[in-house]
Amino acid sequence: MKMAQPSFPQRAPGFTLVELLVVITIIAILTAILVPAAGGMRVRANQTVCASNMRQIGMALTSFSSENGGSFPVTTHTADEAEQAWIYTLAPFLGNVDEVRLCPADPAREKRRQQRGTSYVLNEYIAVPTMDRFGGVKESFTNLRALARPAATITAFIVADGTTTDHTHSRNWRKGWNAVLQDICPDRHRSGDASRDRTKGSANYLFADGHVEAIEAAELRRRILRNENVALPPTE
Repeated sequence: MKMAQPSFPQRAPGFTLVELLVVITIIAILTAILVPAAGGMRVRANQTVCASNMRQIGMALTSFSSENGGSFPVTTHTADEAEQAWIYTLAPFLGNVDEVRLCPADPAREKRRQQRGTSYVLNEYIAVPTMDRFGGVKESFTNLRALARPAATITAFIVADGTTTDHTHSRNWRKGWNAVLQDICPDRHRSGDASRDRTKGSANYLFADGHVEAIEAAELRRRILRNENVALPPTE
């Protein structure tokens, strides 16, 4: 009588080294494709919300101006208290000022929320007139009705990192790109880290007619280097 041979469970075949390397390569490729795509979607989503915020601010500026003879609100250049900053002057015309005043891509968003700051700054030109040495008005763009070309006049920008003011110092921008970077963030909407010259990415800009336009940081820098002060309202 033959003895039955013991049976052993069949071992499932494992991955060979080549197969494992192929799997790792495929995962690396998918990661390289999907991670930037997800980052790009987040950038676009933040930029869309930011543009919506600025459009609401634009409508509030128009409503405020219509009730005040065309005048724009003042900034903390002439009002020291945060509650007197232009964004709070517009609060009655905004649905939720504490959300609208903050850009979702602003790294200091929560800090500004606590300190009653804003991610958006008003253009100095539309808030502060130039006075002559006798106290008379030398240059003024502070009235919406008096603007020559509202559709070409920027009223609000995205604030620079580390800046707490609620307005730009646009008359200094003729000094060059570094002067611009002290006031605004032209690359707020970007994927990854900022480039050394801050030209990687774009930002939203609010115009006096209420429309919002995204401008590439590199394009803005080219205009500044051509000695064009993009904040200066056109006079004709």
